[in-house]
Amino acid sequence: MPEMIEVEAYRDLAERAALGRQISAIETPDEWYLKRGLVPATLQELIGYQLSAARRRGKLLLLETQGPDGAGGPVLGLRFGMSGRLVVDGAAGVAELRHSTNAPLARYDRFGLVYSDGGHLRVRDPRRLGGVELDPAEAGLGPDAASVTLGRLSAALDGSRAPLKARLMDQSRLAGVGNLIADEVLWRSSLSPQRPAGSLSAPEVRRLHRHLRATVAELGTRGGSHTGDLMDERRGGGTCPKDGRPLQRDTVGGRTTWWCPWHQE
Repeated sequence: MPEMIEVEAYRDLAERAALGRQISAIETPDEWYLKRGLVPATLQELIGYQLSAARRRGKLLLLETQGPDGAGGPVLGLRFGMSGRLVVDGAAGVAELRHSTNAPLARYDRFGLVYSDGGHLRVRDPRRLGGVELDPAEAGLGPDAASVTLGRLSAALDGSRAPLKARLMDQSRLAGVGNLIADEVLWRSSLSPQRPAGSLSAPEVRRLHRHLRATVAELGTRGGSHTGDLMDERRGGGTCPKDGRPLQRDTVGGRTTWWCPWHQE
């Protein structure tokens, strides 16, 4: 499922292959995929524009546009839900997502740009949980998990009675952490996903910060949020790779959670 690591791969693909090409057509086969009141007619105004820059904030891909006169245009915001992939000229930013079909079927294409050179950019989303916006509200997102400072992480947790995992996945507090990364980070940090977020001591917050930054960087080099050390054991009968004890399955923050009660406190 796309988390910040996958979206960073999509950003890289867009930066390498989608910028500086004139848009000749907009494809909106699934109007439900357009969010915050966006309608196809508004998107048609981008014909003749080009993408000028690709940025990422958490799990949100931000594509800046430039008009024929060189002036900056609106920012195209792409969200990928649990199964969305970015595809440019037939090449996907991530070859395979877990918990989703990876079949290159046109019926899964929800949004697209056609370039005047004959190429295209498309969002392929089988489960239809992503979306497209113009000028998304970036201010509503917390600091990016890849670069969050210790102070800002501490502020995001301070005083919260919400479960720690739920707080880490609250995009308004910390942008980019999804279900798989959260389980991996908490397992590595030896912290229970069920603990109140505000109950962590200063040393525990420092440990969490260290593992958060290191895990995001490491899984990025491995190629995906599904490549963590815990991932193969997130199943019935799975055991903790650290101590061999049975993993426990719970629901935290509305998401399936696998953790080791023996060493995560």
